[in-house]
Amino acid sequence: MAALAAHHHRHSSSVAAPTPTLGRRHRFSSLPFSARPSSHGSFSSRAATRVLTRAGPPAATTASSLSLEELRRGCSTWTWRGMRVNYLARGQGPPVLLVHGFGASVAHWRRNIGVLSESYTVYAIDLLGFGASDKPAGFSYTMETWAELILDFLEEVVRRPTVLVGNSVGSLACVIAASESSREVVRGLVLLNCAGGMNNKAIVDDWRIKLLLPLLWLIDFLLKQRPIASALFNRVKNRDNLKDILLSVYGNKDAVDDELVEIISGPADTEGALDAFVSTVTGPPGPSPIALMPRLADLPVLVLWGHRDPFTPIDGPVGKFFSKLPSEFPNVTLYMLEGVGHCPHDDRPDLVHDRLLPWLEALPPPAAGAVTTSTTV
Repeated sequence: MAALAAHHHRHSSSVAAPTPTLGRRHRFSSLPFSARPSSHGSFSSRAATRVLTRAGPPAATTASSLSLEELRRGCSTWTWRGMRVNYLARGQGPPVLLVHGFGASVAHWRRNIGVLSESYTVYAIDLLGFGASDKPAGFSYTMETWAELILDFLEEVVRRPTVLVGNSVGSLACVIAASESSREVVRGLVLLNCAGGMNNKAIVDDWRIKLLLPLLWLIDFLLKQRPIASALFNRVKNRDNLKDILLSVYGNKDAVDDELVEIISGPADTEGALDAFVSTVTGPPGPSPIALMPRLADLPVLVLWGHRDPFTPIDGPVGKFFSKLPSEFPNVTLYMLEGVGHCPHDDRPDLVHDRLLPWLEALPPPAAGAVTTSTTV
């Protein structure tokens, strides 16, 4: 049971000066991929590059890390539909929004925020149901709800064209948000081992999942029985069990430290965490990135994929789809990261920064008049 829950783990104030609310485009445009015009100029000429990165010995991962206390002190609260959402804003420059995966939080970006904030205004958000954000009783969590939260955060808090950076289900939430927005809102998209859905029920065309599908439905039924759900959840969040799970997820075992265990286990002890866990594991998987990515042909996309990911393996349906994208669509850049697991930004932040920072720097500037003067936060 712990191993099954480990799978679902993957699929775990001052702001800039305000500008007029940014508009969204109609939901789910039906234009075919080839019919969407390219608007990123010279960027597309180099975007199809695919590089296999052979990871050397892991670099020190703590040199530029922010402490958990420093992260907590830097956080603010935004109210969304009457619920409190925790977020961090730090730095100065064009905005970047970091969106965590299942079971994680703002703190999962502790090894990235400091580096990125040297050149960018970095926002990181706790999705509703995770971290220090509210976990309302009886709330039904869906991928679409998280995408709506992201878009409203961009419009109400950031108020400038933003690059979305997501991991796992956070990546999928960013894909959904970008597919529903305009380039005035989302300026670029960075996907770190994008999930195929909120849970495994989305990947029914993978033979490995087909074999497990009856078991997954049984687990869904059992999780809806409160005593069983509570017993499983308590076992999963046990620190020793959780560390074993994380060691199976990460390629760089040195990155699995006590601080990481605290980042995942701490919020799991708060009220509403069990309900969020059950709702996410048993709920609808949400839209597939395979269906949504063709709607983003005019948006620069960077895909970074840990080659040792046990949850969204590169030889699975989602991994195969993303591995083929750069050869078909010039707006997509892909780097495979050897020796890296499901959470590249925390597993090997040095490799991620080596690819991410030059890509961000090469992005076309936002449309004239779309950017306001940024504020150090």
